[in-house]
Amino acid sequence: MKITIAEVRQHIGEEVTIGVWLNHKRSSGKIAFLQLRDGTGFIQGVVVKNEVDEDIFKTAKSLSQETSFYVTGTVREDERSPFGYELQVSGIEVIHESVDYPITPKEHGTEFLMDHRHLWLRSSRQHAVMKIRNEIIRSTYEFFNEHGFTKIDPPILTGSAPEGTTELFHTKYFDEDAYLSQSGQLYMEAAAMAFGKVFSFGPTFRAEKSKTRRHLIEFWMIEPEMAFYEHEDSLQVQEQYVSQIVQSVLKNCKLDLQRLDRDTTKLEKVKAPFPRISYDDAITLLHDKGFHDIQWGEDFGAPHETAIAESFDMPVFITNYPAAIKPFYMQPHPDRPEVVLCADLIAPEGYGEIIGGSERIHDYGLMLERIKDFNLSEDAYKWYLDLRKYGSVPHAGFGLGLERTVAWIAGVEHVRETIPFPRLLNRIYP
Repeated sequence: MKITIAEVRQHIGEEVTIGVWLNHKRSSGKIAFLQLRDGTGFIQGVVVKNEVDEDIFKTAKSLSQETSFYVTGTVREDERSPFGYELQVSGIEVIHESVDYPITPKEHGTEFLMDHRHLWLRSSRQHAVMKIRNEIIRSTYEFFNEHGFTKIDPPILTGSAPEGTTELFHTKYFDEDAYLSQSGQLYMEAAAMAFGKVFSFGPTFRAEKSKTRRHLIEFWMIEPEMAFYEHEDSLQVQEQYVSQIVQSVLKNCKLDLQRLDRDTTKLEKVKAPFPRISYDDAITLLHDKGFHDIQWGEDFGAPHETAIAESFDMPVFITNYPAAIKPFYMQPHPDRPEVVLCADLIAPEGYGEIIGGSERIHDYGLMLERIKDFNLSEDAYKWYLDLRKYGSVPHAGFGLGLERTVAWIAGVEHVRETIPFPRLLNRIYP
């Protein structure tokens, strides 16, 4: 009977066959322990010399790392195993022998592993990170579907930029200028005027030479937009959403978190509501902590965000940033026009901003004024102004960066561990 490792719990005491790769092995004179994987999970295969044919035991001891084979054996419960089961091996049929596999159990640097990302994905660590990433995606769809959102896919090639063109990859769309999408937000605002509550999930690009562990040139964003929602309404959606994905990972990825040695007690605290601190108070907090390099009106860097996060034991909203350092579309505060109704959600443990969001300007005249203030093309944004011209309503939205969120929840040091395939530009600017 052919099964997968994920299915072994349903076949205790039965003889099964599984297609596997050898992760690694150890052996003595009379027994060989094979660490096996098949993509669905990991299991130990035990080959006892006195219980198998001599050729099978000889084959087991000669297997090299990443050799593929069919293994036959009886499923046994094993309390010592993190998985809870092991396979008492009775047969091995080699499919393809792997020779000189480049990623050995010794320590390798991040640069080397990124250059071999197509193979690094096979490791137990990368398997755990990708399973957590997958669970966050699954839980994301579940959350927005349960809350009445419609998924809409914005274009990847765009003719306008939500936050200016200085960090966009430029190309030509026949005879017109076009850019790789920096965000789907503007298009999602149009969709929200048609469907009420919408979300997108897709790739975004930033043409900046990323040289920190926090940044990627290509990453994936979840971007909801909500008609008839104001700033406070949006904050509540954000904290409910983040709480759900964290709790889903805790529930469904226990083995993966264990493989990564993740301290789950810190994640267990992540439940709505989240604490909030205004930009004004954050500046005061930083000065009290000795950060005199930051003044009111300046944006926070990674050390500042980390220092603010250290004052809380869960994600924290920093609200009401100065309008001058935020994009043109953000709604001014009704009592303080120099700041906007926005918030960044800062993850704990030094992982930085995982969400940026705001209430959007819904007044036609004010939006036109802001477009001019930012020296943007009125003609290019004519369609965007139309949203304020025909039945405009208050609306709000946000964007969550998937890779940085995965890094935080998985507890990995380097955000590049959270992308599934090589990114050429990330290798050029590691």
